[in-house]
Amino acid sequence: MATVIIGVGIIGTSTAYYLSQSHTPSIHLIESSPQLFASASGYAAGFLARDWFAPASASLGRLSFDLHKKLAKEHNGHEIWGYSRSTATSLAETIGGGEEEDWLGEGTSRAKAAKRIAENDDTRPVWLAPQHGNPDIIDKGDGTAQLDPFELCQFLLSECKSRGVRLHQPAKATSLTRDLSGTLSCIHVRNSETSEEYDIPCTRLVLAAGAWTSQVFQRLFPNSKIQIPVSSLAGHSLLLRSSHWPPRSSDMVPPDINSIQHGTNDSAGSAKTQPPCHALFTFDSVASYSPELFSRLPSGHIYIAGLNGPYPLPSLPTERIIDPKAIETLKRTAESLLGIGEFEIEREALCWRPVTGRGVPIVGPAKNKKGEGEQGLWIAAGHGPWGISMSLGTGYVVAEMVEGRETTADVKGLRL
Repeated sequence: MATVIIGVGIIGTSTAYYLSQSHTPSIHLIESSPQLFASASGYAAGFLARDWFAPASASLGRLSFDLHKKLAKEHNGHEIWGYSRSTATSLAETIGGGEEEDWLGEGTSRAKAAKRIAENDDTRPVWLAPQHGNPDIIDKGDGTAQLDPFELCQFLLSECKSRGVRLHQPAKATSLTRDLSGTLSCIHVRNSETSEEYDIPCTRLVLAAGAWTSQVFQRLFPNSKIQIPVSSLAGHSLLLRSSHWPPRSSDMVPPDINSIQHGTNDSAGSAKTQPPCHALFTFDSVASYSPELFSRLPSGHIYIAGLNGPYPLPSLPTERIIDPKAIETLKRTAESLLGIGEFEIEREALCWRPVTGRGVPIVGPAKNKKGEGEQGLWIAAGHGPWGISMSLGTGYVVAEMVEGRETTADVKGLRL
């Protein structure tokens, strides 16, 4: 039975990765954008957490975090996609108790989702300007980590293609056909560059088109009795280089994979290991938003974001128009936190995250509680700011669903 996955972001590639592990025949990935990973999958922060989630998505969050650790250990993730332990910190004073589901929609800090805070200590980001005191420690790295999402996506797609997964890009799924019994039989596709039209026989379809998922569903299922309540939230970001990160000391050595995996220091020898990456959550009272900063290894980048706005969703992510006012706001925040003249801007970006009104993703068959819906279709979208963190877990359980197996994580609360 052939499977088609629409959307070649981190959710779609994760699904194809785990489906192809079980030797599922004929897997096809369809992506409309001429540039791969051109939205949140390529321009997100790459912050991972294990237990910062609402009850409905908590099981999926734990599974995904563990899968990230496992994948990094098996495939040298630290060097290939920058998987590193990360100390999560906060300069904000108002931190909740892990019950806030839609902090993103309210414009507050991701740190509100944290369930615990350790006592303040001297574990501070080396790149944080000296006028700032030591931030509060949310997690010392046992349940938080960092990676470069673009590099992870590249790895996953490369692995999929090596297993025979076919990529159709840039291409658009225009319609579908069902047989007399109502079973999905094929997807009609048009190549966006050549205008060539062709059919892909398939009986199983996964929609993982991120912020564009609802649009794709409406195009393919115009007469459906259900709706996919996924909308978009745009956010700007900067990718920086600081003169203080990473520390340029000759006696620093990279941490070994066990240190990266479990938040311990198991490196042999007397050399001092590199300090951990940091996530810093705070509040900019001048611009009235909640900045988030993330340092990465081994690339040495610092990522800053948190400034979201009602920028309309374009037809393709490559049609983005960056708002210079938003970039200037992020730059001023970076100057306040890192110091004036202490960093260089390497990239300005704008991407759209898929969000739902209830603050948790949709993961499951395209059927509502009445049983109404579309046979042979699964939805995996609406992860908001947690798409990278929940990516591998989502791909894993969707692969299980498509193959008719019981899911490893409890995702019943994430269905339509």
